[in-house]
Amino acid sequence: MHLLLIIGVALAICVVGFALQNNVPVTVTLAMWNFEGSLALVLLLALGLGVLIAGLMSSPSMIKSRWTHSRLRQKVVRLEQDKIGLERRIVELEAEIASLTPEIIPEEEPQRYLGFKSLFLGEPGKPKE
Repeated sequence: MHLLLIIGVALAICVVGFALQNNVPVTVTLAMWNFEGSLALVLLLALGLGVLIAGLMSSPSMIKSRWTHSRLRQKVVRLEQDKIGLERRIVELEAEIASLTPEIIPEEEPQRYLGFKSLFLGEPGKPKE
């Protein structure tokens, strides 16, 4: 904010200096209209009209981009709300699944089937009895 104020004051000083140095009277004729004034006034008037025309020409694209930006911001907010709702639903469903499935208690490993060969030769790694 202060930077803009400083820039504005510096620009005003430059404009005043420009006007004091270019105070030669000039006549501007456009069709049937005549205007007589200082060179600085005519140049600043032309600059102002140029800025006004440029602003009017660029305003439709600026309005469109702001509209698009606001529409996308609303979409982001809506999607974030949907995400929060879905996260809550996931927690609810996980709690429901936990209440429906009983705790699985690991049972003892069942004894292996002893094949014919292991009956006569013994299990590998165990001494014969």
